[in-house]
Amino acid sequence: MRSMFFDKILILDFGSQYTQLIARRVRECQIYSEIHPFNIPLDRIKYLAPEGIIFSGGPASVYGRNAPFCDPTLLRMGIPILGICYGMQLIAHISGGEVTHSEKREYGKARLTLDRCGQLFKGLGRAESQQIVWMSHGDHVKSLPPGFRSIAHSKNTPFAAMEDPQKKIYGLQFHPEVVHTQRGLDLIKNFLFNVCQCSNLWTMESFLEQTSHDLKKRIGRGKVICALSGGVDSAVVALLLNRAIGDRLQCIFVDNGLLRRNEASQVVDLFRNHFKIPLIDIHAEHSFLKTLRGAIDPEDKRKRIGKQFISIFEREAKKLGGVEYLAQGTLYPDVIESVSSKGPSAMIKSHHNVGGLPEKMKLKLVEPLRELFKDEVRQLGRVLGLPDEMIKRQPFPGPGLAIRIIGEVTQERLNILRAADEIVMGEMEQNHLLDRVWQSFAVLLPVKTVGVMGDERTYENVIALRVVGSQDGMTADWIRLPYRLLEHLSNRIINEVKGVNRVVYDISSKPPGTIEWE
Repeated sequence: MRSMFFDKILILDFGSQYTQLIARRVRECQIYSEIHPFNIPLDRIKYLAPEGIIFSGGPASVYGRNAPFCDPTLLRMGIPILGICYGMQLIAHISGGEVTHSEKREYGKARLTLDRCGQLFKGLGRAESQQIVWMSHGDHVKSLPPGFRSIAHSKNTPFAAMEDPQKKIYGLQFHPEVVHTQRGLDLIKNFLFNVCQCSNLWTMESFLEQTSHDLKKRIGRGKVICALSGGVDSAVVALLLNRAIGDRLQCIFVDNGLLRRNEASQVVDLFRNHFKIPLIDIHAEHSFLKTLRGAIDPEDKRKRIGKQFISIFEREAKKLGGVEYLAQGTLYPDVIESVSSKGPSAMIKSHHNVGGLPEKMKLKLVEPLRELFKDEVRQLGRVLGLPDEMIKRQPFPGPGLAIRIIGEVTQERLNILRAADEIVMGEMEQNHLLDRVWQSFAVLLPVKTVGVMGDERTYENVIALRVVGSQDGMTADWIRLPYRLLEHLSNRIINEVKGVNRVVYDISSKPPGTIEWE
């Protein structure tokens, strides 16, 4: 929907691993951005009315058999365009230039020499000055299209940046969105503010105003039930809807037996006693465990859980009468990882909030946070008055502990994991680390190992510890916890959790791994 309160930049996804990072960088400049498929129809672009468009990079060659191409008419619509890596090569190719395969490929840091500054490099140095940029390409532009001129070159790339200032079309062979490019964010700012003339800044206050307007218009006099999970996402959705439609909102909290210890009572207390928002509290531990019986595959678990949730919500909606909508806290990373329709990137996994839902539902979905990253949701939570302890709460997956138990979920295995998780969270809080990391949790593995406890041989379960740092969940790195703390965590879990005799630490980053194990 066309924004009433802030400018918009579209990012067309040609398959780059950095596409989401481009969106992040644009939003860091307080300009709203959306990722769309490379082949988005022109009438859709006209409807969205963006101030500018960014073509992402991608692994393809413009001469490849299934190379992703946009509609060439897009370059003649008068909208400012910035092409990055493959995006630059595509612009050159469809505009009459020549792209060739490099004899010497460029991967990693390269020294860029400016030929001229223009609007894109304004304030970033004089002609002939140099700066470090991040390259990742095999092909490069050999000859410029008519109307274009060189902005910069590198040792192996004669045209590392190009421009057609009359048409406001620019190309960069390197990646300004990564931190390895010295002045990358400044380049993006120059495109947004000097070229696109963006001025209507995107803030959480403007997002709140726009979204409240959209919700009122879409829902009308209808009724909505909101699925509360205990996390910050669904809490923000509930407060947002309560602000927009008032008493036509009914929150439903389902204790599915897959939550952390004491989490259910905390959620009920917050919404009933603090916010005074109507809440239906449903205890459904037995039905969820029954539903998960025999499920081993992670996707199967997610889909079974999603189906069970929807069954409960539809039943409650029928009791209430007149309910048309189901609201939930789907975020942008959920959408990106669950659905490959944004571009040629492959699906990673289904999320409970997206891919775990059945294809046919009686209720229409309302997902007001669908285009937000996690840190943006927290900012919105502050604007809405959500308590700090809720805002700082670590992300917790919709399927709960079910996807932190590798293999079948049983009551016994839940008890083991819940006890280990409580120790991890308690120690992280005791050491003032709980709100300084993205996530910290325990995973119950589907293997047993031999151990010795009290002069006796044991054959018990293994717990893996996962502690990562991240800004938005799209990428993450493992935290180098002090050895003293790791030792203490291991000793406590092995000594206090019956059925565990070994603890291991996960030192995988994302990518190549994901944060959750399933």
